[in-house]
Amino acid sequence: MLRMILCLLFLGGAAFAVEPDEVLSDPVLEERAREVSKDLRCLVCRNENIDSSNAGIAKDLRILVRERLTAGDSNDQVIDFVVDRYGEFVLLKPRVSFQNILLWAAGPFLLLIGGIIGWRFSNNKKRTEPEDLSPDEAARLKDILDQ
Repeated sequence: MLRMILCLLFLGGAAFAVEPDEVLSDPVLEERAREVSKDLRCLVCRNENIDSSNAGIAKDLRILVRERLTAGDSNDQVIDFVVDRYGEFVLLKPRVSFQNILLWAAGPFLLLIGGIIGWRFSNNKKRTEPEDLSPDEAARLKDILDQ
């Protein structure tokens, strides 16, 4: 049992997809690249960061991040560059903006509106009772049924 757990722990380390040819020679820049990469989503794998993904586009993004850092960009500049190029979907943790708040609030708001409309509709059905016919309407109905 202990061997099995140890094997799983050691194999779990192989899941990181950064290849040796991608690693920067400067350890400080490499650490920054890893920090930036953990916040970027692989566009193919969905909820996996680009450091953990084996997809081709994730490798391209890792190389792009390292190129931008080597060129002298700050971490925020690199993230802004990737977001400008691929859209905000590439961020694992989306930024707080009016559009995002509106998107998150739309679901519960529409559910609430639908519930209110459903409640009002069901309440109106219970209250409506048939009215008695007036004497003129009763006489006219009798004439129609007699024909």
